[in-house]
Amino acid sequence: MSQTDDPRDEQPTSDLPQDPFRRRLLVAGMGLAGLGGLSLSACDLLDSRTGTPRTAADLALDRTLQAKVRHIVVIYAENRSFSNLWGNYPGVQYPLEAVPASRYVQLDRDGRTPMPVLPKIWGGLVPQAQEVDGKRYMISEKQIDGIANGPFHLVDTEGQPLPNGVITRDLVHRFYQNQMQINAGRNNQFAAWGDSGGLVMGHYRNSAESLKLWSIAQQNVLCDNFFMAAFGGSWLNHIFLISGQAPRYPDAHNGPAKKLLSVLDGDDPLGTRLKLAPDSPASALDGPPSYVNDGALTADGYAVNTMAPPYQPSNVRPAEGGDPTLADPSNHKVLPPQTYATIGDRLSDKGVDWAWYGGAWEFALTHRDTGMLPDFQYHHQPFNYFSSFAPGTLARTQHLRDAGVGVGEDASTNKFIADIDAGRLPPVAFYKPQGNLNMHAGYADVESGDRHLSNIVERIQRGPQWDNTVVIITHDENGGWWDHVAPPKGDRWGPGSRIPALVIAPFAKKGLVDHTVYDTNSILRFITRVHGLVPLEGVVARDRAFVANGEAPLGDLTAPLDLA
Repeated sequence: MSQTDDPRDEQPTSDLPQDPFRRRLLVAGMGLAGLGGLSLSACDLLDSRTGTPRTAADLALDRTLQAKVRHIVVIYAENRSFSNLWGNYPGVQYPLEAVPASRYVQLDRDGRTPMPVLPKIWGGLVPQAQEVDGKRYMISEKQIDGIANGPFHLVDTEGQPLPNGVITRDLVHRFYQNQMQINAGRNNQFAAWGDSGGLVMGHYRNSAESLKLWSIAQQNVLCDNFFMAAFGGSWLNHIFLISGQAPRYPDAHNGPAKKLLSVLDGDDPLGTRLKLAPDSPASALDGPPSYVNDGALTADGYAVNTMAPPYQPSNVRPAEGGDPTLADPSNHKVLPPQTYATIGDRLSDKGVDWAWYGGAWEFALTHRDTGMLPDFQYHHQPFNYFSSFAPGTLARTQHLRDAGVGVGEDASTNKFIADIDAGRLPPVAFYKPQGNLNMHAGYADVESGDRHLSNIVERIQRGPQWDNTVVIITHDENGGWWDHVAPPKGDRWGPGSRIPALVIAPFAKKGLVDHTVYDTNSILRFITRVHGLVPLEGVVARDRAFVANGEAPLGDLTAPLDLA
């Protein structure tokens, strides 16, 4: 299937009210020609989402934003769908308990046959023994079987709720698999194309007692139509968070990187389905799928699954006798440095200070030869893939900052917290917790990340900059977990599945569940609007796609704020 063929247009109307399949806005005069004529000098006069002239009220809102919002803090957690953590939150537009069977029954790999039960949780729900609150957890594949075909509450072998402090096995979360699981908005092949069997349908039944962020949401804003910007995994969504577009591997077809080119079903390089290997099980009940080549690159050379950064710290060592600040450039798993603009470049061009605080960043730089990295994830530092932030550049020194190591609650070890307490946060700050505090299934639990992020929010609220601060907490992507709300129709790259997002500010609309449709790049839209920046090309391209598809423009995160 090509990117231009959208089976959603052929589907019957869903029985969910206000289904996103029907979320269309046909606006006269908003064609691509109008957007294509956008010039940099006219950016402040046209709405970059629609290409239409901005109203006086809209420009007045800009002035209010610039007066009230002095600090934007973006906290980026990991790998949870909205349904997985927040599906039963009061006031959400599409509550999990109200989803009809037609919206959750999982089809087998033929795309037609409902599975009689969910596949086994291959490898086990909790494959390694853990002790949480004095109880030992280890749940094998054989101990959970015959799960009904639908969403289910994660429980232990005694039927008790699985604590948020237990680390489950990981789930596949990659570019093509995410599209195959979403299945043009039906969300009915998550179990078919996952590598974890029925686990994709598992969810937590949270409350203010089990999730500290729940109480914070009750005092602020929870966004329940917020989608990850790009299909797939953490790495690509980190790149989209700072740039809004996919990186390119130059001339990939004529060198060793051709091994990384994905093989698709059909000859369209813009296709959305991987080609199955001849020995791949026909049914999801018989085992995980296998592919001819599930690579890091698209068939036409865009990087969409995790690649190594070109600069240290990197999971690829320097070349023998080469520059110790680089990853071996001859290694085809290293992404060549990217040269297009990021939000950091736009902020610097405008003279606005900013920083990316990375958990264990400095430790990874100074201990990269020891292998003693405390949960530092190389692919979670997106600026390390761009030539503007190469080793030795002033931009790298000024803006890529260390957040320290350890449990992360102490200002003596967490430099991000130290800057919060001292009132030293720049106007725009991104914070990436170290791995064990980011909620990523497979190596982190929900409880530790929830406690850490809540403590960060509480420190900001007690800090000297709170009165003019907006905090945005979201997850990079869904982590392979099922979600029942269809993503809006965007472009080749996304949006992907729905993820949680909170907007926290002293002037947030208290207790609001915001139904506005956003994607991760709405964060870039917000930063751009507050600081009057030139919109990034990737964000404008996404907005053009929404207009072309008849979709309503994506929100810019101003709706959660009371700016009267």
